[in-house]
Amino acid sequence: MTIVPRGPSLVLARGIGALSRGLGRGGGTSVPGRVLLRLRPQAIQELGGGLPRGSLVISATNGKTTTARLIGSCVAATGWRTVSNRAGANLVFGVATALLDGDATRPKPEFGLFEVDEFALPEVVARLAPRVVVLMNLFRDQLDRYGELEAIADSWARMIARLPTSTTLVLNADDPAVAALADDAHPRLFFGIEDPTTALDALPHAADSIRCRVCAHPLEYARVTLGHMGSWRCANCGAARPVLDVAARRVTLSGTTGLDLELSTPVGDISAHIALPGVHNAYNATAATAAAIALGIDRATIGPALASAEAAFGRAERVSVAGREVVLLLAKNPAGANVTVQTVLLDPAPLHLLIALNDRTADGKDVSWIWDVDYEPLIERLGDLVVSGDRAYDMALRFVYAGLDRGRIRIEPDPARALDAALAHLPEDRPLYVLPTYTAMLGLRSILVERGVASAYWDHG
Repeated sequence: MTIVPRGPSLVLARGIGALSRGLGRGGGTSVPGRVLLRLRPQAIQELGGGLPRGSLVISATNGKTTTARLIGSCVAATGWRTVSNRAGANLVFGVATALLDGDATRPKPEFGLFEVDEFALPEVVARLAPRVVVLMNLFRDQLDRYGELEAIADSWARMIARLPTSTTLVLNADDPAVAALADDAHPRLFFGIEDPTTALDALPHAADSIRCRVCAHPLEYARVTLGHMGSWRCANCGAARPVLDVAARRVTLSGTTGLDLELSTPVGDISAHIALPGVHNAYNATAATAAAIALGIDRATIGPALASAEAAFGRAERVSVAGREVVLLLAKNPAGANVTVQTVLLDPAPLHLLIALNDRTADGKDVSWIWDVDYEPLIERLGDLVVSGDRAYDMALRFVYAGLDRGRIRIEPDPARALDAALAHLPEDRPLYVLPTYTAMLGLRSILVERGVASAYWDHG
């Protein structure tokens, strides 16, 4: 391949991105990177290597976008000039686009913050050689694309073995598959939740990583916090949850509006109010705290920075539509949907729900995962339910089997009409909780953008 000089290749890729965004297409978040890497295959290494403060990458099945937003708030509070893929394009091309855009700014960025798809992570890390790698969780998601969790965990283990020894690992000790990735060659920080009040009654039937990664023996749990995460040990080989470096000692949930955290860390205790609800966001904030400490950010900065962070698009994002509050809560796999159900149940009043299920490539074609979601606790709390999306009838059937009278389920596959139908039955003093899969969320947000009540997702940040 002929190597195009760096200057022309950057100019051409930027021009294509500007054209795509000018036409109102989200492809502007990845197409420029695709063009750039075609013209300049080493562009990520070159642009990423020019960041004087290095970079941080974060990956997980659930929570990487929100956690990246929380880390970004901490980094911003230090005054570092940061480049990131905040629009959510988290494959190799999206990272290349972010670096391309950052290179065009003046003054140029000094630090990179990137959320990265689980499957794409090894390639991005090999190209970027980040200063910190944050690994949060692995849940069953898009099996038709990723395969089983063990395949991702194995690829991550190989990736870590090739990392520079200077790279710090920030690992979720409560996830057995992630905790097992630690090695002796890299500095690491383990984070997790220690508060016993967050414990579930039992391990969910759809829990994923419940066997020891060392010997494959079934794990024992002293406490389960979320999915397969908690205080675990293997009675067969002795593997156990590592000692926590950053621990959420107290988690106080404030309904569906937020939570309060008290954290112990190697640099001292940190308290913060997070304007994001649910135990899953307690994990996200704890991971962000550990990442900030790994970057050397001052302890006094972290709590206020976490408190100032805003929800990422579609992740507990609140939008006002004709004077009514709409709360978007992404639910794209069994673990994520279960925790979203638990979160909306924190609202003591009757629940008005719009659940949208798609089966497009980015969602995964197989929607059988909805049968592993515990929707049953919603039944007695429902004020109104609208189901929508390409697989609206599948979701309606799931609720019929959950015990809901089919006459109480309104089916509207078209998302715009579904939103209007849900809002028409919404009391003035109640929020509408929208639980969409990924592409359904993007479709609903496009409708909100068209109505002038939200900004396009690639404009966020």
